[in-house]
Amino acid sequence: MILKTFGWSFAITAVGLAFAAWQWGWEAFGIVLILSILEISLSFDNAVVNAGVLKKMNAFWQKIFLTIGILIAVFGMRLVFPVVIVAISAKVGPIEAVQIALDNPDRYEALVTDAHPGIAAFGGMFLLMIFLDFIFEERDIKWLSWLERPLAKLGKVDMLSVCIALIVLLVTALTFATHAHTSTGYQDKSATVLLAGVAGLITYLIVGGLSGFFENRLEEQEEQEHEEEEKAKAEGKPVSAIGLAGKAAFFLFLYLEVLDASFSFDGVIGAFAITNQIFWMALGLGIGAMYVRSLTVYLVRQGTLDDYVYLEHGAHYAIGALAVILLVTIEHSINEVITGLVGIVLIAASFWSSVRRNKALQAEDGDKDTDGDKAALHV
Repeated sequence: MILKTFGWSFAITAVGLAFAAWQWGWEAFGIVLILSILEISLSFDNAVVNAGVLKKMNAFWQKIFLTIGILIAVFGMRLVFPVVIVAISAKVGPIEAVQIALDNPDRYEALVTDAHPGIAAFGGMFLLMIFLDFIFEERDIKWLSWLERPLAKLGKVDMLSVCIALIVLLVTALTFATHAHTSTGYQDKSATVLLAGVAGLITYLIVGGLSGFFENRLEEQEEQEHEEEEKAKAEGKPVSAIGLAGKAAFFLFLYLEVLDASFSFDGVIGAFAITNQIFWMALGLGIGAMYVRSLTVYLVRQGTLDDYVYLEHGAHYAIGALAVILLVTIEHSINEVITGLVGIVLIAASFWSSVRRNKALQAEDGDKDTDGDKAALHV
C-alpha cells in the first residue's frame, strides 16, 4: 500500500536528487534535499485538509489530483509563480524575468521580496477564511469543546467569517503593512495589502462557493437517484446518471488547487532563505509537493481521518496559525522552522488526542461486553 501510494514520490526523489548532483554538483544536491524536507514539514497540515476534500471524489479524480494536479503544483506554483511575480513587480515580460533569475539571482530575490506583502495578504486571507469557516461550523465531534462550542453558536450569525476576515485585513493594513519589509527597507504597502487581501477573500468565496454548490447538487442528485432506483427495481427499468458528479468533482479539484497554492506561498518565500537559484527551488519544493500529494491520497485510502477524528481539527488550527504568521511576516521575518513546528505540534496534539479517544472508546466497549457476559451467565 505504501509503495503503491508513494512509489512515484520515491522515484522522483531519486531522479531529482541524482539530476541535481549531476547537473549542479553536491551543493545543489544538499540544498534540493533540504528544500524537499522544508516543503513537507510546512505542508503536512495541507495534506490533512486536502484529504478531507479528496475523500469526496472518486478514484478517477484522485488520479487527476496526483497527475495534472501535481503538474500545476510543481510547475505552476514552484516555478512559474515566482517568475510571474518578478515579471509583474519589475514590469517586464516572462522571458526577461527568467533571464533575470538566471543572470542576476540577487535582483530576482529582491523583486520577490518586494512582492511578499501582496503574496502574504492574498494567501493569509484565503487560509484565514478556511479556518474561520471551520471553527464557526456546528460539528458533532469537538476537539477543544470549551472553545469550539461557543464559536459554533457564534457561527449562526450570517457572514460572520467574512466580517472577521475583513476586520483582520484592515488591522493588518493599518499596522504591519505601514512598515512592510522590502529589499530596500521598510515601506508603506497598505494599498497593496488591502487589494491583495480582498482578492484572496474573493477567490475563496468564488471557488469555495462553486465547489460547495455543486457538492450540494451532487448530494441531492444521489438522493433522487436512490429513490428512482428503488422505484425502478419493481418496473425493471435501469436508471442512468446525468454526470453532475463531474462538475462537482471539477470544482472541488479547482478548490484543492487554490488551497495548495495558498499553502505553497510560505514555502516559496521561505526557500529564498536557503537559495535564490530558481531551478534548485523548483526541484526541491516540487519533490516535497509530491510527498504531500501522496500523503493526501494515503490518508484518504487508509481512512485515517475517520479513525483519528481530531486530525482535521488540528490541521485547521494549523491553517489559522499559518494565516496569522503570513500576515505578520508582512513586517516581521519569522523563521520557517517556527512556521513548520507550529503546524507539526498542533497536528501531533490532535493525533494524540484522537488516540486517547479511541482507547477510551475501546475500554468503554470492553466494559459493556463484560457486563453483557456477566448478565448472560447470571440468567
